[in-house]
Amino acid sequence: MTPYRHVGEPSGVVAYRIMAKAIDVKFVDGRTYTYTYASTGESAVEQMKQLAKAGAGLSTFISQHVRDNYASRH
Repeated sequence: MTPYRHVGEPSGVVAYRIMAKAIDVKFVDGRTYTYTYASTGESAVEQMKQLAKAGAGLSTFISQHVRDNYASRH
């Protein structure tokens, strides 16, 4: 996984993995969530990918827009 380089405020996200139609997001509690086009929607997943690369706003976006729309939790 790629470390999440949070710019500014501390983040609940610590790492991510970008895939063609999905993104894995690892949180500070150690859990990793997989968000897919099917579970979350293509536009939301693509927005999450951009936020992950930018290192800003991913945790906020998830809590405000995505919430529990993940495909799996591990």
